[in-house]
Amino acid sequence: MKIPILDLKLQYQQLKSEIDGAIALVLESTQFVLGPEVQKLEQEIANFLGVNHAIGVNSGTDALIIALRALNIGVGDEVITSPFSFYATAESISLVGAKPIFAYIEEDSFNINPESIKEKITPHTKAIMPVHLYGQPAKMAQIRDIAQEYGLKIIEDCAQAFGAIYHGDCLGCGQQCKESQRHDIEGKYVGSIGDVGAFSFYPTKNLGAYGDGGMITTNDDSIAELAKMLRVHGAKKNYHNEMLGYNSRLDSIQATILRVKLKYIRKWNQTRQDIARQYNQLLGNNDAIIVPQFSKGHVFHQYTIRVTNGRRDDLKEYLANKGIGSMIYYPIPQDQLPVYENQYTPHPLTTQLASEVLSLPIYPELPREDIETVADAIIQWTKEING
Repeated sequence: MKIPILDLKLQYQQLKSEIDGAIALVLESTQFVLGPEVQKLEQEIANFLGVNHAIGVNSGTDALIIALRALNIGVGDEVITSPFSFYATAESISLVGAKPIFAYIEEDSFNINPESIKEKITPHTKAIMPVHLYGQPAKMAQIRDIAQEYGLKIIEDCAQAFGAIYHGDCLGCGQQCKESQRHDIEGKYVGSIGDVGAFSFYPTKNLGAYGDGGMITTNDDSIAELAKMLRVHGAKKNYHNEMLGYNSRLDSIQATILRVKLKYIRKWNQTRQDIARQYNQLLGNNDAIIVPQFSKGHVFHQYTIRVTNGRRDDLKEYLANKGIGSMIYYPIPQDQLPVYENQYTPHPLTTQLASEVLSLPIYPELPREDIETVADAIIQWTKEING
């Protein structure tokens, strides 16, 4: 592939001496699971995001599961979330014994529709799990309004959005949230706005490790204490297990890699925004696609266009034949996956978007000439199909 959708080698080459040195120190210490490096990372991420607690776990999926458990959500409960996300979002809800309830999404942001959340609330609803999809913050002021009105918890799925900031400039916003609510959270990082935030450090993320990793964030002392117990088999101290927990410890090598990368995340996210603007400028007048809109705090984990002529798969193949990588996130809405067969009614908009979305190459090291090559290929494809 001449232009891959992601090239992790370039980033490693730039940071090689720092990362290799940091890993060597962990190897010398022989403290490989939790330990000082994880504690330092937890404190640095807590400081970065402006939260009281950050708890390292072994994946973003476990971060969601443990967050739900720490909020005492389980059998008989319902959690409202987005149907348009990676399966771990709904899976985590199901794995704790609760039922995922899928709200509708919004066409301009792909994120959960707050008005739809209201329509889905029942006496069994315990929480809302918004997903900041592709790095775009959800309408958190409206979601907080709803949560407070109905006494619900908020678990933010931030797997794709490390460093994303809520600026109160939500797409398609009619200022339906309370002004005081919006002002209270303007300028805050996602993961610091709800009751709990859950992050993934899978290697492809904006802040990615070299293996699996995750983080739980919260300002609530009791939630943090429970999360710390749950990640180590439900124990506060060794061999004194108080509840059923998990083996979900973040390892020190991943933590030390993330500590190196954390220093660069603001710069990298800004570069992603710059690349997105370049794509938009080059592709904005193409009548076969819709380029993404974005709010100020969008960090573009993915740059995702919509191919509106029913030929998304044709474009994907055309790009592949020219050596250009692309990905479909996500071809099947969560509520229509085989695991939930016949349990939910498809929503036309979600089904439509799933048939249109295509993510193009984006990473901080992507050269300008590669951006132009990708855009030129899409423009040429449009000309060819239009005759």
